[in-house]
Amino acid sequence: MAKPRNAISPTREEDYPEWYQQVVKAADLAENTPVRGCMVIKPWGYGIWENIRDVLDGMFKATGHKNAYFPLFIPKSFLQREAEHIDGFAKECAVVTHSRLEADENGVLQPAGELEEPLIVRPTSETIIGELFARWVQSYRDLPLLINQWANVVRWEMRPRLFLRTAEFLWQEGHTVHATAEEAIEETQLMLRTYATFAEEWLAIPVLQGEKTEAERFPGAESTLCIEAMMQDRKALQAGTSHFLGQNFSKACGIKFQGIEGKEEFGWTTSWGVSTRLIGGMIMTHSDDDGLIVPPKVAPTQIVLLPVTPKEDTRELVLEACKSLEEKLKSLDFAGSSIRVERDDRDLRGGEKYWQWVKKGIPLTVEIGPRDLENNTVFVGRRDGGSKRESMNLDQFVEQVPQILEDIQNTLFQRALDFREKHSRIINDKNEFYEFFTPTPNQKAEIHGGFAYVHWDRDPKWEEQIKNDLKVTIRCIPENSDEVGTCIFSGNPSPGRVVMAKSY
Repeated sequence: MAKPRNAISPTREEDYPEWYQQVVKAADLAENTPVRGCMVIKPWGYGIWENIRDVLDGMFKATGHKNAYFPLFIPKSFLQREAEHIDGFAKECAVVTHSRLEADENGVLQPAGELEEPLIVRPTSETIIGELFARWVQSYRDLPLLINQWANVVRWEMRPRLFLRTAEFLWQEGHTVHATAEEAIEETQLMLRTYATFAEEWLAIPVLQGEKTEAERFPGAESTLCIEAMMQDRKALQAGTSHFLGQNFSKACGIKFQGIEGKEEFGWTTSWGVSTRLIGGMIMTHSDDDGLIVPPKVAPTQIVLLPVTPKEDTRELVLEACKSLEEKLKSLDFAGSSIRVERDDRDLRGGEKYWQWVKKGIPLTVEIGPRDLENNTVFVGRRDGGSKRESMNLDQFVEQVPQILEDIQNTLFQRALDFREKHSRIINDKNEFYEFFTPTPNQKAEIHGGFAYVHWDRDPKWEEQIKNDLKVTIRCIPENSDEVGTCIFSGNPSPGRVVMAKSY
């Protein structure tokens, strides 16, 4: 049997990392720039991010949070206030030391105007926001303070990969202050649930919710909660985090308030965030060897109309039919907003135009030609069905479009969930664990393993050992992980299973 032809080369099976890069390129999502590690997000990729941002922004506001904006630059002394925090980010910091450029005797621009104190280009904003929160919070009446910002951050990545790890990326970071530890912990849990709901209901990515180990915790946090997703190479992707910071940053930044009984108290703080990494997760969860697949709810365009005009004498009739259909579809609602439709009447061959949209991951392609006008039909392609297309009655198609989009959304989620379940395993033996994460000669090194649910006695030496031996980390301690057992590494009692996997 002849090998099927695919739009993306290499395929996932042949070379997964390169496949990912080619999907990004073919979909015209982003590209590298002259600045190492930085990317330009192109209109189709940025359109996905805008939809992610807008939906999440609505979810944040529905839970009482308000947006603000804070400085890009942070005085170095601010980061030094919280020792564990600065240790966690020191190797990734970009530092500004001069305020201007001046030409030397050879006309070459050189840094001049050395700053009295170096400025850090924000890797995260806890310290600078904490400084300002200390001004805003004076009384228990000022609490809770619930703030979010949409911003860019810089973390100097040594091995960048578009959307997954770049020196500069876009994100949101929530920061809150509360009167009690209980309220702050509740906030941490609420925002994690918000992220999980968004990932599953909008990106169609099934996620595990749980807590990070001490070794994987956000620097300076008392606890870090996370959502973890499985990619098609069976690696884990941390898709969002929510941190209970205790009073660590409040004490470092002086966030104090007068309590209801008149006593001065330190606030209890949280922070939480997701980034453009979500787009990378979406790519690796759903896409196939023909290109990107975008869940309908976040697709910049959900339906593209492709006029088929082989003869000039029928061209205007076809174009008018497409315009009429476009207006009908735009009047329909899906996922709380009007259906997003684009009419592509570029002067390109039909096959070329169609495959461009397939590779961009458009949920629905609709082709209309002279024969369709005669028969009152359209030729419909669902991206979740690969490149298969079928003829449908026009009126039935219009009536069923919202349900078709919903069905695509649900199919993508179920497909990803089935994949995760297929490659998750309960393991009770150390040898089996090592075999699970070690590729056989017949396996692709990039595609093996999955999620392992194992007992661990909470001794960090085993966590370090498996990381060194297999490049496997504990992704999270899942919610309700209270099944006592025996640690597969030490033989000691274990309070519950953890999820272990290779990761991005």
